[in-house]
Amino acid sequence: MDIRAQAQKAEQFRKLHHGPRMLVLPNAWDVVSARILEECGHPAIATSSAAVAFSRGYPDGQRISRDEMLDVVGRIARAVRVPVTADLESGYCTTVKDMAETTKAAIEAGAIGMNLEDVTGDEESSHVETSLQVEKIRAIRETAKSLGVPFVLNARTDIYLLPIGPEATRFERTVERLCAYRDAGADCLFAPGLQDRETIVTLVNALDAPLNILATSGCPSLGELERMGVARVSAGSTVMRAALGLVRRIGKEMLESRSCESLFAGAIPWSDLNGMMARQLS
Repeated sequence: MDIRAQAQKAEQFRKLHHGPRMLVLPNAWDVVSARILEECGHPAIATSSAAVAFSRGYPDGQRISRDEMLDVVGRIARAVRVPVTADLESGYCTTVKDMAETTKAAIEAGAIGMNLEDVTGDEESSHVETSLQVEKIRAIRETAKSLGVPFVLNARTDIYLLPIGPEATRFERTVERLCAYRDAGADCLFAPGLQDRETIVTLVNALDAPLNILATSGCPSLGELERMGVARVSAGSTVMRAALGLVRRIGKEMLESRSCESLFAGAIPWSDLNGMMARQLS
């Protein structure tokens, strides 16, 4: 990708975090899902690391390699016209030097931004020290600047999602971490697992930066989140899991009821998909 065009897409994506409408991202996991979302009118594509991993035969949690993850990101970035931001878990690294290499590889793949988690596994013990996470964020900023791309960094803390530590101190620790990430150069701050309306509003006011919320069944509606001042909502792996729920339903119907009802309900016509995938980018 031309670095000038990539820089323009990064700026375009950054502006989407500052209204007038909340940025809504139903995450993609391959070229066809990204193209469908682009055709729906979404102004940007975000990948889901879990969904990409599942599609490649891995469980979630950095079991997939950086190279394989970025291969998918690169294929998506080359296949759509809109900006693509990559979910890169905790960067597939533990050192600041390797974080810089991950950033360089992501930009070379065509990404204009990334998500960065502050856990390296699925246990509380994997929570990265705040000081190291701050250094990783600074390395991302410096590397992107040296390459001429105003990379959009969405810095995430998993205090609510995992969850980590005593419940009574979660909000205070979330604010402390996210503010440190903001001050280190993060453009957007992500608190997945947060669902309570009052807590979301209080966090929006405490951060003085765009807040990303993960859409879940227990969350306020998109309209409510927008009125609360949330800047960005993403779906994570749920779009893929919803699609796979349909696959399971079709499979069971065909075996158990000898029915194809779910198979044909809502299916995108072959000609539409074939035409979509045949489209060449200018």
